[in-house]
Amino acid sequence: MNSPTTPPVPGAGHGTGGITRPTLVLMATATGLSVAGNYFAQPLLDTMARRFGLSSGTAALVVTVSQIGYVCGLVLIVPLGDLLERRRLTATLCAATAVGLAVIAAAPNTPVLFAGLALTGLCSVGAQVMVPFAATMAAPEVRGRAVGTVMTGLLLGILLARTAAGGLASLGGWRTVYWVNAVLMVAMALLLRRALPPFPAAGQASYRSAFRSMARLWREHPVLRWRTLTGASSFGAFTVLWVSLTFLLSGPPYGWSTAEIGLMGLAGAAGAAAASAAGRLADRGLVQTVTRAGAVVLLASWSFLTAGGHDLVWLLIGVLVLDLAVQTVHISNQNVVYALEPEARSRLNSVYMTTYFLGGVVGSALTSVVWAHAGWSGVCALGAGFSAVTVLSCLGEWRWRRSTASV
Repeated sequence: MNSPTTPPVPGAGHGTGGITRPTLVLMATATGLSVAGNYFAQPLLDTMARRFGLSSGTAALVVTVSQIGYVCGLVLIVPLGDLLERRRLTATLCAATAVGLAVIAAAPNTPVLFAGLALTGLCSVGAQVMVPFAATMAAPEVRGRAVGTVMTGLLLGILLARTAAGGLASLGGWRTVYWVNAVLMVAMALLLRRALPPFPAAGQASYRSAFRSMARLWREHPVLRWRTLTGASSFGAFTVLWVSLTFLLSGPPYGWSTAEIGLMGLAGAAGAAAASAAGRLADRGLVQTVTRAGAVVLLASWSFLTAGGHDLVWLLIGVLVLDLAVQTVHISNQNVVYALEPEARSRLNSVYMTTYFLGGVVGSALTSVVWAHAGWSGVCALGAGFSAVTVLSCLGEWRWRRSTASV
């Protein structure tokens, strides 16, 4: 494939390479608001179940449907970032996410609710279109910083969604948070359409050939395979924590309310600072060191979390350290993956993020089973197991790089 000709970007030379600082902040905000809609329901499940007359098992599908929609979007929509004009695609996905959120907010029955959840999950992958878009617009020497900034917004959206949902629901009912986010996503669509530069597709390939090329990327780039394993296992550990944390905090010795549990997202949000810092270190050529350090810290965080089963201070430290580590690994992974084939960044992101998210799905499923049989100590062992896989994957890539360098 030939590299595309990069069009001039308004404001080049200010902010982060070819992308202005205000535009980068806008993209970070849009990514956070896009993904937040998939997490609002977690603290609202009981309320939504009562409103629609759902059993506890059926209520769990409220979260599952969004997850399925998101995975489908990662596979089917994110590769379009290499085929379509990116500004238009980004704005369109934000607008479509707003439609899905409005359908949820106005849903009169369960089928309409699930349709809105599926549409929101499917189109919220606009966040995963914006990340490689920012990487492409940024100058090479500051690409890590640009990716880190946008990913900070995405992480804050995930973690603060629970807090926002609990707060707005207490003011105006569970539908309020979806209406507010729908309005904000319409605003994001309009602002992105105005602020982002026109950016042509990377090539003229058909959708079918672009889809097939993702299998080629997987075959031809061992680094991609190593990094997907590293990412999936680290996100599995992240999911183990956040799924089980509600169980821990709602029972003894804590006994927190739903609103109080939602506030824990504020502690996790502090880990978002790692995204920008990891990106800056990657720009200095330290990406391999950053990944390995993040993996080791991730594994160590479970010692704090184990102690946190009965001590809030250790729990808060563990949450902060784990989130710092996960974001460090994730940002360094993305910097490595995006550098493999610059003209295929959206497809590379599709491959990487699909496996990354599937790691979280596996972690979520195993957490429920382990909690039922072994409680918090079992969950911490599970999280440490995922983290150990992350460390082993980093060591495996390091040994592979050494062996290929010596050939």
